[in-house]
Amino acid sequence: MVKTAAPSRTVDEILSWYAGQNPGVLTNLYRILNHGRLAGTGKMVILPVDQGFEHGPTRSFAPNPDAYDPLYHFRLAIEAGCNAYAAPLGFLEAGAAEYAGQIPLILKLNNHDILHSETEPLGAQTATVDDALRLGCVGIGYTIYPGTMDRRLQYEQVMEIAREAKSKGLVVVMWAYARGGDMGKDDETALDTIAYSAHIAAQLGAHIIKVKLPSDHFMDQKSKDLMDRAGIPYGTLTDRVRYLVRAAFDGRRIVINSGGSAASDEVVFDQIRAIRDGGGFGSIIGRNSFQRPWDQAITFLQTLMDILAGKIE
Repeated sequence: MVKTAAPSRTVDEILSWYAGQNPGVLTNLYRILNHGRLAGTGKMVILPVDQGFEHGPTRSFAPNPDAYDPLYHFRLAIEAGCNAYAAPLGFLEAGAAEYAGQIPLILKLNNHDILHSETEPLGAQTATVDDALRLGCVGIGYTIYPGTMDRRLQYEQVMEIAREAKSKGLVVVMWAYARGGDMGKDDETALDTIAYSAHIAAQLGAHIIKVKLPSDHFMDQKSKDLMDRAGIPYGTLTDRVRYLVRAAFDGRRIVINSGGSAASDEVVFDQIRAIRDGGGFGSIIGRNSFQRPWDQAITFLQTLMDILAGKIE
């Protein structure tokens, strides 16, 4: 498995979008973009395993009991050729020393659980920037929930955390999930909602932004009317990904899409094709990979990467 690639013009162009960042940030962003099967392509597939905290171990790992072992996920990300592996403090502490230097790590700094029903999650800070440095991470992750009552507190928290992370040379990855308030379930994946969430994350200083794939639904009729008058297409998922990328500083910020709950291979592969054809940067996909048996998970992840790289149509 090829882990690194020679410098590419594509990676150089992406790094130029972050020219205001310190050399440590650029170095760690370079490490992510030049690691694994997609090294040098400007595309990425990241394995995130925060679901044990967010959804509970049974929902997350019972479909593939090998996945209860935190070391399993290090091995999966490495063997599949992922660009990076993201997880909360406990999972990373369990294997960071044993697998030191073998895969770029991203420490998820906030999490929430589902033991208490809540329509507007806030999340708790469960690790620090110094923990990320101690574990040899290239970056930190943080979830914001635009639309919730506590969103302003989240924005203030992530502003301070991002400032500290950047000053210490770490890449900032933001999960941006709109919910709460007057939003219905369909509104959480509406095109205007997802694009707005991505833009907020970019404005808050994220280097890499994770959002769900947008539907053709609109929460705000005015936004739909404006897009219709401007002739901006949104009828296909490829169109919507293209608009989502444009909403994140006209493509000058890396936007990757979450894999969501378990789906059939062809559904996921079609989504990846839409991400590729719409100018998206890749996927951060957890349950759809680690809930599969080992051999199937490796094949599945590598197929995603080959689609993103244009090796498979």
